[in-house]
Amino acid sequence: MPLHIAVDPLHGPQIAALLQAHLDEMHRISPPESVHALDLARLRAPDITFWSAWEGDALLGCAALRELDSTHGEVKSMRTEPAARRRGVAAALLTQVMDEASRRGYRRLSLETGTQPKFAPARALYARFGFETCGPFAGYVEDPCSTFMTRALSGAQDGTRQ
Repeated sequence: MPLHIAVDPLHGPQIAALLQAHLDEMHRISPPESVHALDLARLRAPDITFWSAWEGDALLGCAALRELDSTHGEVKSMRTEPAARRRGVAAALLTQVMDEASRRGYRRLSLETGTQPKFAPARALYARFGFETCGPFAGYVEDPCSTFMTRALSGAQDGTRQ
C-alpha cells in the first residue's frame, strides 16, 4: 500500500498518541530547558502547517512547517513510528515540508534537533537533504543539547545565507 501524506487537522487519537510519544521521548532524552517539541495546542497555531503520513489506516509519521517570517521556515515535529523507521517515511515527510516551503517562496529552511546519539539518524537525514549546521535562529539560544541546521531553498539568492 502506498504512503499517503496529507495536511492533518490534529484531531484524531492516533496523531495525539504519536505526538505524546514524541514529547515523552524528548523529555526522557533531554533536560526540560532543551526540549523544543510542540504540543497539540501549539501545533494548531496559524503559523504552522502539519502533515501526517499514512499507509492505509496505519499512521507512520508526521512533520510540520512553522513560518518564522515571509522568507524563513522551520521544520518541526518530525517523528516516525518506531516500526516504520528506515522505510523512507521521514524522507518523504521532509520532502513534503521542503516542497511547501519552496512553494511559499521561503529562501531558507532551518531546524533544531538534538546532539545526543539518539538524534544521529535525524542529523544524518537532514545532512543528506543539504542542511548544514548553523547558529541559533528565531529566538533559540546556544545549548549543548541542540544542533541547529539550515539550508537555502531553490531560487534563493547566493547572498541570503544566514
